[in-house]
Amino acid sequence: MLSIAILGSGKGSNAQSIIDAIKAGTLNARIVCVLADVQDAFILDRARQNGIPAYYIDCAPFKTKLEGAAEQKVIDILKKHGADLIVLAGFMRMVKSGLLRAFPGKIINIHPALLPNFPGLHSWKQALDGGAKVTGCTVHFVDEGMDTGPIILQKEVPVLAGDTPESLHARIQVQEHIAYPEALRLISEGRLRIEGRRVVVTN
Repeated sequence: MLSIAILGSGKGSNAQSIIDAIKAGTLNARIVCVLADVQDAFILDRARQNGIPAYYIDCAPFKTKLEGAAEQKVIDILKKHGADLIVLAGFMRMVKSGLLRAFPGKIINIHPALLPNFPGLHSWKQALDGGAKVTGCTVHFVDEGMDTGPIILQKEVPVLAGDTPESLHARIQVQEHIAYPEALRLISEGRLRIEGRRVVVTN
């Protein structure tokens, strides 16, 4: 059984989709802990409501990255709970080399765009501003770049006439909640293999 640790910063709707898939029996995994860099992040409440150990990590003095003492604390907690795979679910910090070395090839993220298009923040707004006809979401392995790791899977979302950033983001999130459990199923079943920059899905 896959032992998952989730890192987040906000409401945790993707974490909830993973919890729901496990409860439904469609994902053979367990969530061993949830960590957040925001003290009152609702993702921590979701974890506690489901009996999952939940931790707030103070990442000061850094604003946008997980590094230094906070990074080491995260690594210690993840190892203490026996995490096999680290799942970033709305974690609004750059993961740095220490965590990547501690869990090589074992960290994944979901991004609300069809990478390599529109990396970084507010990608749904980038898609609208860029005149995209189709956007979506991407589950990918994490490397030291910003949203540059090997892609596991993607889900497309059409950009509709009259879309606002809010309406488009909401539809992308619907697909995220499908994509993340699906990607985790592939991993839990041992059906993914990384070949250079490519992820190969096996039967």
